[in-house]
Amino acid sequence: MKALVIHAARDLRIEERTPERLGPGQVRIRTAAGGVCGSDLHYYNHGGFGTVRLREPMILGHEVSGHVVEVAPGVTGLAEGDLVAVSPSRPCGGCGWCMKGLPNHCENMRFYGSAMPFPHIQGAFRQDLVADASQCVRAEGLTAGEAAMAEPLAVTLHGVRRAGEMLGKRVLVTGCGPIGLLSILSARMAGAGEIVATDLSDFTLEMARRCGADVALNTAVQPDALSRYSEGKGSFDVLLECTGVAAAVAPAIAAMRPRGVVVQLGLGGDMALPMMAVTAKELDLRGSFRFHEEFATGVAAMQAGRVDVKPLITHQVALDEAVSAFRLASDRSLAIKAQILFA
Repeated sequence: MKALVIHAARDLRIEERTPERLGPGQVRIRTAAGGVCGSDLHYYNHGGFGTVRLREPMILGHEVSGHVVEVAPGVTGLAEGDLVAVSPSRPCGGCGWCMKGLPNHCENMRFYGSAMPFPHIQGAFRQDLVADASQCVRAEGLTAGEAAMAEPLAVTLHGVRRAGEMLGKRVLVTGCGPIGLLSILSARMAGAGEIVATDLSDFTLEMARRCGADVALNTAVQPDALSRYSEGKGSFDVLLECTGVAAAVAPAIAAMRPRGVVVQLGLGGDMALPMMAVTAKELDLRGSFRFHEEFATGVAAMQAGRVDVKPLITHQVALDEAVSAFRLASDRSLAIKAQILFA
């Protein structure tokens, strides 16, 4: 089978790999579509992010869907031919955090395409993928591209849950990449009353409007665009911070009302925060990391038509042209989600 393997920054190769053997409780999947994520781009552009660095060749990818082609004896609920969205999270189920009901914090997590542990956890950008049946959610009624969006959608559904009550709230979303746009969709589904989005690109801001943002502000053209929301004690009940960049955080926190909730989704690395403002406003600062049960929730929401991710899939390319997908995904002036087609 062909697999997409990163060796170092800008050294991405299509290589032949031996398919894995099918084990108990598992299914074999013919991969159909895979989305290029921000972490994939960090590996491609920089060889890693923060302290996480590539130390050996690694198959990339964790946003995938495909069709079941083989089912291990005893597996129920899945059949050959089923289109499935594949969750990249494989918690152990037995560590302390799994036992406490926090599998996204599993001490022994095997998350596709991660260089955090060594040896690295090989990813899902391969034509033949063996997965645990528990990772697979049937995605009938969706396209393969939509099904592959279940992972980033789950990230934002988890972030919105971390924010707490959303009904009628005024929400600020900073950063309109895929996670920011999906955060708009997730917040709207959760009942947000008003959503304001900021970014540096007119292209992404127009997409934010299509996703349901009431106001979209270009802070490259107008750096003080949030100043009117900072008057008095501030305006926003919830901040969904999707950039991971300190320059976006400071004006956003200034626009928060007292006792508002700040949820950090963007993973740009460590950054300075205006902690005096956080303290004086008594803001709740909450992290949001990965997801678990939200994966199936996201698939169901797409199937029911409550969330439409199709406009976010701006490019799809064949596996043999996979490098172009990474170049496209790096250009926020023309791409939101670039996907690779494996069939």
